Amino acid sequence: MQACGNLDRSDFNLMHSSQWEVELGLKVLLVYPEMPPTYWSMRYALPFIGKKAVFPPLGLLTVAAMLPKEAEVTLVDLNVEPLRETAVAWADLVFVSAMIVQKESMARVVQLCNALGKPVVAGGPYPTSCHDQIQGVAHFVLNEAEITLPLFLQDYAKGEAKPLYTSTERPDLTRTPPPRFDLVRRKDYAEMALQFSRGCPFDCEFCDIIELFGRRPRTKTPAQFLHEMDLLYEEGWRGPLFLVDDNFIGNRREVRALLAELIPWQLQRHHPFTLFTEASLDLASDEPLLDQMVQAGFNMVFLGIETPDLCALKAAGKQQNLKADMLASIQKIQRKGMEVSGGFIVGFDSDAGDIFERQVRFIQEAAIPTAMVGLLTALPETRLHRRLQAEGRLTGESGGGNNTHDLRLNFLPKMDTRKLIDGYKRILAEIYHPDRYFERCLKLLKTMKPPRTSRRKLHVMELRAFVRSLVVQTFSRYGWSYWCFLVKGFFARPLMVPETVTLAVKGHHFFKITRSLLELERFKAGLQELSGAFEARLHTVAALDVPQRLAELKALRDQALGQVQARYQRLPRDFRAYADEAVGAFRATLEDRLTRFASEVPAQGRFA
Repeated sequence: MQACGNLDRSDFNLMHSSQWEVELGLKVLLVYPEMPPTYWSMRYALPFIGKKAVFPPLGLLTVAAMLPKEAEVTLVDLNVEPLRETAVAWADLVFVSAMIVQKESMARVVQLCNALGKPVVAGGPYPTSCHDQIQGVAHFVLNEAEITLPLFLQDYAKGEAKPLYTSTERPDLTRTPPPRFDLVRRKDYAEMALQFSRGCPFDCEFCDIIELFGRRPRTKTPAQFLHEMDLLYEEGWRGPLFLVDDNFIGNRREVRALLAELIPWQLQRHHPFTLFTEASLDLASDEPLLDQMVQAGFNMVFLGIETPDLCALKAAGKQQNLKADMLASIQKIQRKGMEVSGGFIVGFDSDAGDIFERQVRFIQEAAIPTAMVGLLTALPETRLHRRLQAEGRLTGESGGGNNTHDLRLNFLPKMDTRKLIDGYKRILAEIYHPDRYFERCLKLLKTMKPPRTSRRKLHVMELRAFVRSLVVQTFSRYGWSYWCFLVKGFFARPLMVPETVTLAVKGHHFFKITRSLLELERFKAGLQELSGAFEARLHTVAALDVPQRLAELKALRDQALGQVQARYQRLPRDFRAYADEAVGAFRATLEDRLTRFASEVPAQGRFA
């Protein structure tokens, strides 16, 4: 179920009322799985502003608006509250939507529902790409919910619901109802989210967006989108609003029409929302569009930059990044008043040994504070996945797209795997070293034009963040770098104090995530060293008699496991679960080695 409004909820139900009748009293529980700690999650920055999650699950809120008006609907977002057995027991159906990175949490939700005998209906990007790998789901409602959800509901009402609903049809978004924001507590979230379009006109080899939503961007009407903004405004939301489009400027004609109406809407209400979105780098070549976006209140844009290596861009089909100098394009957008955050990838076939230093240098020169660097992953259903499969280079499915706990490749790279992963870790350690991060932030502040709303009053949330920032970051291990940045930032851009504080707070999250990632990797490397040491010790005790040898090996095992447990407890709490697989494998290796040895000696001397 992937969906994210002229048309309101009652209109959508009326549209399908002739096709099916829904059992009165149907109780539907919507569950959004937990996001693990990632660079995107902002988990360690959220406490500064008193929030629990970045934004609500827009897809499920839109699906909720498509359900029959007679249905009782509740939502549990595991990022802000736990899922209780009573909530599951109440429901007739449990709807779950997830991305690949949420698959472990989704599995736990499905397991609980199975234990309580409640049927699970699953959709979203992860089930759509990998439904054949998911156990325990009664009904998969895949692709775009505007098409497949009514079909499921019709069959369910007749008692004939099938296990799988899928469609390649691309729905008309002008028929999509506005999301049910009444199902969430807005105070739990740092930002709200809306969607204007789906699809992207480009054909990047590694991207699954075009596989999910197509290459012809479809849009809502300006009136429909502004109606959704009206709903948020009337419900009292003020502040950041994320337009979740994977390429907001994919359909420029429709975007210009929207901006023409969005600009006066914001002006009449004194800019209640600060907007940010995702786009392609060729935005820089369209100055009138850039100016419109700034006037409408956009202050940030995420760009898929990927790599400074032109050969890799060409091979990946990233043609839009080859049309102009990338560094100059980024700086042009920044000078207009929009911060650029960027996605970067290492692991392309053409990457040479210097790619890690080149990535760091480019990120620093481009003054991109939020640089999301990832290992190349062959996502299911992408051109990259199909090519690597044909070349016999796939080694498994996606590890989840979470670089903070699963530094494994699902394909055989051209570069030595160990060299690639070590180089990737060096990039993260370098760009998220406090000195280098704050260096980029200060350069950005000096480059960016102050926003149109720079003379507004500070929000209470921003004041709270500033006070907590002073308390927490002053006494952190990077306190000196933090204060140097604040002082220089305040003097360089006195009208951009909120932006300066925001960058500092984000830095706290990035530093903690990076430090935790590197500690986790050191822990895993330590397990390999202990395993090697244990194996070597086996040879040194070979000359002992059987009882002595068994006693020695038992003592070695217990000593190794004790060391592992002590190191495990020193890991950051949020990351311990990601070490469990490695610890289990280590323990199994020791036990297997001892079991095999014991099986070779008389029964009376076996290890107990």
